[in-house]
Amino acid sequence: MSLDRVVPHEAIVEPQARYLADLMGRGVQGTADAVVLPSTVEEVAAVVRWCYEHDVALTARGGGTGLAGGAIPVQGGIVIGFERLNGVRQFDPLLWRMHVEAGVTTADVQRLARESGLRFPPDPGAAELSQIGGNIACNAGGPHAFKYGVTGHWVTGLEAVIPPGEIVRVGGPLRKDVAGYDLKSLLVGSEGTLGLVTAAWLRLVPAPELELPVVGFYRDAEAGVSAIERVLASGVVPAAVEYLDGVTLRFSGDAYPFGVPAGAAFMVITEADGAAAEAQRVAGELREALADEAVAVHAPAEPSEVTELWRWRAGAAFAILAQRGGAYSEDIAVPLDRLRDVARETLAIGERHGVPALSFGHAGDGNIHSTFLFSPDDLDEEQRADEACHELFELALRLGGTVTGEHGIGWLKRGQLEHQLGPVGYDLHLRIKQAFDPKGLLNPGKKR
Repeated sequence: MSLDRVVPHEAIVEPQARYLADLMGRGVQGTADAVVLPSTVEEVAAVVRWCYEHDVALTARGGGTGLAGGAIPVQGGIVIGFERLNGVRQFDPLLWRMHVEAGVTTADVQRLARESGLRFPPDPGAAELSQIGGNIACNAGGPHAFKYGVTGHWVTGLEAVIPPGEIVRVGGPLRKDVAGYDLKSLLVGSEGTLGLVTAAWLRLVPAPELELPVVGFYRDAEAGVSAIERVLASGVVPAAVEYLDGVTLRFSGDAYPFGVPAGAAFMVITEADGAAAEAQRVAGELREALADEAVAVHAPAEPSEVTELWRWRAGAAFAILAQRGGAYSEDIAVPLDRLRDVARETLAIGERHGVPALSFGHAGDGNIHSTFLFSPDDLDEEQRADEACHELFELALRLGGTVTGEHGIGWLKRGQLEHQLGPVGYDLHLRIKQAFDPKGLLNPGKKR
């Protein structure tokens, strides 16, 4: 039986280039026999059944904004995209919850919540393109995960299709559920290797009345990391704790909307939010914690200034990429007391491999984007940048951390999971995969 006998003919499209790559930028291009864009969960189930009956690989795809190659069909077969599965099934603003299909974008969820005075806190970036299903598949994070947690923290229920084509629903519009094993959390972060998320119940919170960033500039990484440690030890709970090292600041500082002060070689961004009085109190304590050894402390107060600050922070990665045209940026996470080791060792790794190096990221939860630059025209330099990434993974594990804090294992980190989990843990990981997907057809080669 051909594929067009189980889904509408118009749901099957040619495998255009945009369905065969993602934003990771490492030149990995997938192949596919067909791309299917279902409009209902029943059509998703039909595609999974067809693939299982015909032993065809199946790769799920959201908005294509992934950075680990998780949505690239490296073994061909069928790509299934969720852009047409984009309905809001239910929105209950008085109960702080929303039921959306997998193809709804992050921006649309945030916008709908905001219009009712609510907030969906996860902000993993590329919000106009990234889709909720993909965010759940990667358990995406972002700058405000320090206070609010990663995407999975806001998912109370899932609808998914699992092999050989069954629709399963776990959790729902409820706050507490300890019945059975936590299948919802197994599917969250599984990168499309256990099942295909088709819809999710999302938890919301009232939007903060006020958001007040407090920014500290320091002469070097030692002073900057010490400031981060004072913030974490202060007893206040900022919404975000970010940092940019001296190299990052040099590359992106010209666009900083408020001017980088002379002598600054490390930047810490924090933010207080909540009711106005509480936000102002926390902002005051953040200013105090950041002031010691600071070159300058800056506290934007106008809403437009806050927006400008975070827009600039989101664009820092593009300023970095523009330096050489190529960048390998990883997302290791380490215990908080090892932050200064990562900042220092990232530069040392780059020096050993002869490539420019820098680091920035979500200091509050230890999730650091160590980055190595190269020219796309220099294959030797690109290879050395890749080798630097592998040494970085070794560093993360040596410091008691993880090879991925938010991007996932995907294709780029294949082979790293066994190093992190060890043989017994990795065997358990593989047995879970076998239980869900005995033929190994869902996103083959990933999450390994």
